[in-house]
Amino acid sequence: MQIPEPAFIPGLELARAFYREAVGPLVGDVPHSAALIGTGSDVLGFDTARSTDHGWGPRVQVFVDAPDVAPVAGKIDAGLPDTFRGWPVRYGWERVPVQHHVTVTTLPEWLVALLGVDATRPLTAADWLVTPQQLLLGVSGGAVFRDDTGELARVREQLAWYPDPVWRWLLGCQWRRLAQEEPFVQRTAEVGDELGSSVLAGRLARDVMRLALLIARRYAPYSKWLGTAFARLEHPDGLDRLLVDAVRAPDLHTRETALGSAYEAVARRFNALGLIEPVDPELRQFHNRPARVLIAYRFADPCLASVADPALRALPPIGGIDQVADTSDALNDPAVFRRFRDVWFTG
Repeated sequence: MQIPEPAFIPGLELARAFYREAVGPLVGDVPHSAALIGTGSDVLGFDTARSTDHGWGPRVQVFVDAPDVAPVAGKIDAGLPDTFRGWPVRYGWERVPVQHHVTVTTLPEWLVALLGVDATRPLTAADWLVTPQQLLLGVSGGAVFRDDTGELARVREQLAWYPDPVWRWLLGCQWRRLAQEEPFVQRTAEVGDELGSSVLAGRLARDVMRLALLIARRYAPYSKWLGTAFARLEHPDGLDRLLVDAVRAPDLHTRETALGSAYEAVARRFNALGLIEPVDPELRQFHNRPARVLIAYRFADPCLASVADPALRALPPIGGIDQVADTSDALNDPAVFRRFRDVWFTG
């Protein structure tokens, strides 16, 4: 007889109860912090019953001082139950062996393992540029269940959003991404390449989504959850519907019209920030060609010029790691993405 799975509850809710009822009592009076942060759809609050088929279950991070790591880990190893709320406490998937998923470590060590940098200390501009948004989102998001010293809260506050010069830099570079490809949607269709035109429309729609998240001061998750995060923004201007129309468009006219309206909408959102003098958000002709575009350099250039940090202004305008790399093998591994520092900073 097959035992039915327990009813799904969101991972953050499960983790909170797991810490309170099973993990916390084992830690006892040892000063510590406890949370569910880092990686995983449950950390972002995007998990559903589908998420439980692998890599999902009761888990929590416990941060203690270095001398307390081994004793606390030993108590937890010995004292955890076999199941919690009907879910196995020890589980594995793919290449992960069956084990419990209560991580006991120091906060600096955990941060270095995830981000490649100890974020209990101030971050440099290079640190910000090479750290993927998905990971910044995972540390500043999730849930904290206890924080005796307040150190975890201070880290999360630091990572909650970019410093103003870095934010302006990323905004300007994101505008440049749009500027570089916006006329290609028309040009590819003009030579009969409908597939190429559609693919470009999809790329530009994604860049508009990521720009809208930057404008709203929200980190962008990786591709699986980008649309979900974008949908949770407010869209009184219909930007979400316009982008759907653009990627579903059956012909160039419909595609270009929807994209153009989306450009105008996101341009108005940007103007509302007041970071630079307002720029006319109306479309215009691309040179003598029939393409109707925003000419997004008009937004990119003054935005980059407004960056207060001369070291950032001196960099090639390519943006952060998420704007130059698009593979999980780079964005999930600090040993890889930290090496991108040399793309911006040498010496």
